Amino acid sequence: MEIQSFFNYLWHDYITIAPAAGALHRALEKHRSETIHNDHVAFRTYDIAPIQLEALEKHILALGYEQYAPYHFEEKKLRAFGYVHKERNFPKIFLSELETRFFSQELQDVVKQICAQIDPKRVDDPSIMWAGRLWEPISYETYQRLLEESEYAAWVAAMGLRANHFTIDVNALKSIETIEEMLDFVEEQGYTLNTSGGRVKGSPEVLLEQGSTMADQVSVTFANNETRVIPSCYYEFAKRYPDESGELYQGFVAASADKIFESTDVKKSS
Repeated sequence: MEIQSFFNYLWHDYITIAPAAGALHRALEKHRSETIHNDHVAFRTYDIAPIQLEALEKHILALGYEQYAPYHFEEKKLRAFGYVHKERNFPKIFLSELETRFFSQELQDVVKQICAQIDPKRVDDPSIMWAGRLWEPISYETYQRLLEESEYAAWVAAMGLRANHFTIDVNALKSIETIEEMLDFVEEQGYTLNTSGGRVKGSPEVLLEQGSTMADQVSVTFANNETRVIPSCYYEFAKRYPDESGELYQGFVAASADKIFESTDVKKSS
């Protein structure tokens, strides 16, 4: 697949369930005359075949990306990799998976039942990255039980496979220089910021500053046609700083990403 088509498909799917991101994108273009560049896009999955990290990763590598660095989130029980394109002129990618073995048998059983419904051949096509939910809807009661153990597990069960967030590259903006200015603009547009761990996550000292909105609230149909409003996706903002070689830092900061994950936390979004 051509790389720009890949990101176009992702973006169009993303803004259908994260309309705030589309609105913020348009506001920057209209009110600040900005041309917006994406710093990175992130995905969530489970560590169960056929959608484990390595199965999805092949589509990223086929686009010319390379693994940049591994990450581990002990509290949330996640493993992840950052990916950077060989030519360094395309958005970075962040792919994480839930380590289900660290959770209850009930959660493991639910995830296995979900993954068993996916045709392995479907995973061979790059459109798996924006396929959404490829299984029958779980009950809202099951969703709530997953939430008690892992917000991440519940999110994937309800939302499926798709971009969890896009990220505005603050370094590429002309009218906004700092992450604080970016977040001020977001609040001026009427959107709520994720303040877990602080309004700004990271610092110039760790070469990366990040912030994000709280996720949009969307209607999702659960089993028995029960419709509930739950958090979907959010918009992130990143400001990078040069490393010792003078090149902008290409990785991610685990402590900051841990707090960014909470942009979809139903307890914080309600």
